[in-house]
Amino acid sequence: MQLAKREKYLISLAVIVVVSALVIELAIMPFVEKRERYAANVTVKQMNLQEMVGLRQEYLALQQDADILAQRLAGRPKSFTLFSFLEKAAGDAGVKKNIKYMKPSASTGSGPFKESLVEMKLEKITLGQMVGYLKLIESPGKLVSIKRISIQTNKKETQYLDAILQVLTFTK
Repeated sequence: MQLAKREKYLISLAVIVVVSALVIELAIMPFVEKRERYAANVTVKQMNLQEMVGLRQEYLALQQDADILAQRLAGRPKSFTLFSFLEKAAGDAGVKKNIKYMKPSASTGSGPFKESLVEMKLEKITLGQMVGYLKLIESPGKLVSIKRISIQTNKKETQYLDAILQVLTFTK
């Protein structure tokens, strides 16, 4: 079978196109796809690394806070109890006679530090007495803070206040 020069040229061109398509499909495309997959994996790994670095910084900050808390707790007298601290502060503020009740609750929390909570109700106190008492018990040095407070006017004598406080501290 004799082919003309033009037909030979077209067949050669078709063979070159088919071989090129096979080379691209079987050799080059898998390489490109694998490279894209690796690039995507690198991006994901970089994001994971950034997240881990952020979590490490957060952990170190929390660890530093825990160390400061431990130092402050160590600086408190060994005999410190929240109940007696609140009672003494009430005496100093002149509201001890206005205490309706004081309920300590069990220590809660996990880890090296536990929360100690006392709920107390004060009746028939003035605004000045309340502010003075709050100044005495809010003690960052002793790690005492108000967790929750509810203040309302006294039902019988409206010039006085009734307050329910939840006071919190940490213990080892």
